[in-house]
Amino acid sequence: MEISAIIGFTAAICTTSGFLPQAFKIIKTKSTKDISLMMYLVLWLGTLLWLIYGIVINELPVIVANMISLSFISTILVLKFRYK
Repeated sequence: MEISAIIGFTAAICTTSGFLPQAFKIIKTKSTKDISLMMYLVLWLGTLLWLIYGIVINELPVIVANMISLSFISTILVLKFRYK
């Protein structure tokens, strides 16, 4: 594996795991009142576009990172509506 791929996957792990603490807090407290819906909607759209871009350029680290991020962001959005 090339060094650029290793750096890409490491960056992907770091950035995608950043959503987990928020998701766990929402699940634990069952509260989303302090979560910005607009921020997560814009973030979801941006991540979807990054995923599409990664597919177009066939860059696995970009694809994997954004697939995982999109699933975490989607989970937070579902929880936002569930615990509104």
